[in-house]
Amino acid sequence: MNTKVNLCGIQLDNPVIPASGTFGFGYEFAEIYDINVLGTFSFKGTTLEPRFGNPTPRIAECTAGMINAVGLQNPGVEKVIAEELPKLKKCFHKPVMANVSGFSVEQYVETCRLLDNEEQVGWLEVNVSCPNVHGGGMSFGTSPEAAAEVTKAVKKVTTKPVIIKLSPNVTDIVSIAKACEDAGADGISLINTLLGMRIDLKRRKPIIANTMGGFSGPAIFPVAVRMVYQVSGAVKIPVIGMGGVQSARDVIEMMMAGATAVQVGAMNLVNPFACKEIIEQLPVEMEKLGIENLSDIKRI
Repeated sequence: MNTKVNLCGIQLDNPVIPASGTFGFGYEFAEIYDINVLGTFSFKGTTLEPRFGNPTPRIAECTAGMINAVGLQNPGVEKVIAEELPKLKKCFHKPVMANVSGFSVEQYVETCRLLDNEEQVGWLEVNVSCPNVHGGGMSFGTSPEAAAEVTKAVKKVTTKPVIIKLSPNVTDIVSIAKACEDAGADGISLINTLLGMRIDLKRRKPIIANTMGGFSGPAIFPVAVRMVYQVSGAVKIPVIGMGGVQSARDVIEMMMAGATAVQVGAMNLVNPFACKEIIEQLPVEMEKLGIENLSDIKRI
């Protein structure tokens, strides 16, 4: 059974990628298993300046999922390059996916430019679900024009594949994906979290200090499959599918919807061995389904 896939010209041993924000900078998980079994992973969302994140509580449990409003807590790109990447290099010997966030086009550009110089970075995953501080707080990913503007600007200062991570909190995901492709994106990553909210009945207040947060987990899987299917049918660049993936069968289903690779998010927080177990189970499920090569899976 051959689990290898090609993502933007880089070969992966398998399509399983822990999603940004659920796997830290990798070395934390390297203490419990050899993370080189992974295809790659997307490291913690990195911004130009350090961010403390949102006030607590930041997490609310839900049926078949969770809501989080961590707020992109990270040490800032310079510290990531100086401290986090050297630690990662000791335990991960493959190209890593750098996840980048920003609150203005200039911030995206500078953060991507700095990370593009790093040898270990294989891809730049640009999260356009952040609020645009100069555009009234609407996220860059909610309009084709804004998403294309970020894509175009980042592509001008980078040499590595740029994958744009899209928000599902939109009316027409396809037009945004196509705008990113037209602006030069090398791939599309989706879906980011849905917007959710829970209320503490005793306190009569929202559970999350931020009121709302990103809803993830198995409950969102059908929405993710639908959006991956729509986008992969409309663009010619690779699509990375994610959203509620919890098993090897889910990975194969995402690939049948058109995904080239698949990210696993919330499951890493429930079971730190989730990705390792999914990778081990892939050949078993492939055999059951008569699939010799994962790369042969065609969009249905």
